[in-house]
Amino acid sequence: MASEKRQVHFIFFPAMSHGHMIPMIDMARLFASRGVKATVVTTPANVTRISKYIHRADVNILTFKYASEEAGLPEGCEHLDDIPPHLWHNLPMASQKMQEPIAQILRDHRPDCLVADMFYTWATDVAGRYNIPRLVFHGTSFFSLCLVTSISSYQLSKTVSSDSEHFGIPNLPDVIKMTRTELPDFTTNEESDTGKLFKAALESELKSYGVVVNSFYELEPAYVEHLRKEHGRKAWHIGPLSLCIKDVEEKSNRGKVATIDEHECLKWLNSKEHNSVIYISFGSSVYFSPSQLREIASALEACGHQFIWVVRSQKSSEEEPEGLLPEGFEKRTEGKGLIIRGWAPQVSILEHQAIGAFMNHSGWNSVLESITAGVPMVTWPMVADNFVIEKLVTEILKIGVSVGVKRLDGIKGDSIKSEAIEKALNKIMAGEEAEEMRKRGKTLAELSKRAVEEGSSYVQLDAFIEEIALYRQR
Repeated sequence: MASEKRQVHFIFFPAMSHGHMIPMIDMARLFASRGVKATVVTTPANVTRISKYIHRADVNILTFKYASEEAGLPEGCEHLDDIPPHLWHNLPMASQKMQEPIAQILRDHRPDCLVADMFYTWATDVAGRYNIPRLVFHGTSFFSLCLVTSISSYQLSKTVSSDSEHFGIPNLPDVIKMTRTELPDFTTNEESDTGKLFKAALESELKSYGVVVNSFYELEPAYVEHLRKEHGRKAWHIGPLSLCIKDVEEKSNRGKVATIDEHECLKWLNSKEHNSVIYISFGSSVYFSPSQLREIASALEACGHQFIWVVRSQKSSEEEPEGLLPEGFEKRTEGKGLIIRGWAPQVSILEHQAIGAFMNHSGWNSVLESITAGVPMVTWPMVADNFVIEKLVTEILKIGVSVGVKRLDGIKGDSIKSEAIEKALNKIMAGEEAEEMRKRGKTLAELSKRAVEEGSSYVQLDAFIEEIALYRQR
């Protein structure tokens, strides 16, 4: 292997949000385990978020000063969690302010490769100054990359006369239909802030060395080939990245510190029958309104299934989660339900044999963690490409059911009544269709583990490292 000749050096530059940072830290750990010198670049405030997670791994950390105030952000706001939603429009400016510090790091350390998040639209040009190949990390699937690229290229949202009219997405391995309300706004409004960012990201990607994807070949083979052949991308599948973590304690340290003792949580699950518990969590950036939380609570009471629910309220809400649930809900569901307020040890929960389904927002990290655990899903799209991922889960892989959301509604989620939620939960937990989804899920879980241990992703990672080592020798 190339690393035996000389140590190849990769620098990883994640976006400052849990959904993008966690998988890229996983990636750095994976590369380090294969003999690569792996360095994560971040800001001083973010070191505390990741140091506990990588202290046992042979991963280096480099920091740079984050000019948050110059970008219109409060001092010390170096992570999405710290930034009020009404200031999120300043994030592109904050990204631009990072160019020179990163250029200095590349000048000083001369890595063999820079793996930078897609949000850093300038990273390809900066790396190119020093003949350093830049790899793009999107944090999503091959399926999503193919669909979003096609939707944008063909400007499909302009071909229909109403928001509710379905349109087909051409030139794909499968027949996929969507509506305008299901599309992320960066594909429908090129003049919006997100539209301009997406356009710049796409241009940067086309000039980059290629794309690295947290997925595995057996999950979406047609779309791996489609992205490479039809869209002309060099792309490597090296996931699922979460499977690179074997230690139970380290799994719980991914992201924030859990707000519940993991042993207490697993002890509760140990008392439950196989496939009897629904796990409910909607990622790190989604905040429901109090009324929507109450609809979920009503559905959980009505369906009668046991559950673990990660409850989070709106950032702008002055109410604490304790006051958001129906009066007496926790007492009535005592023993049947476990409420977690804050951050949960999600991977450990999903891997427990008592978990029978996972209701989530169709974010790629959550979906892939559910797939590796063999757990079917109830999908509830919220933001970005969540509807696209829902199509993959429900129509292509057939390991989930939709709760019935009709439009992307930002971080607060769509308004879904308890009856629709109850119907979806019952459908995923019992019956012939549920059993078929569970069987397919278990098969995919086995394939995912094989991929990283000896199969497609393992081989692909070796080939990727070797290619980068040869590139720098030219």
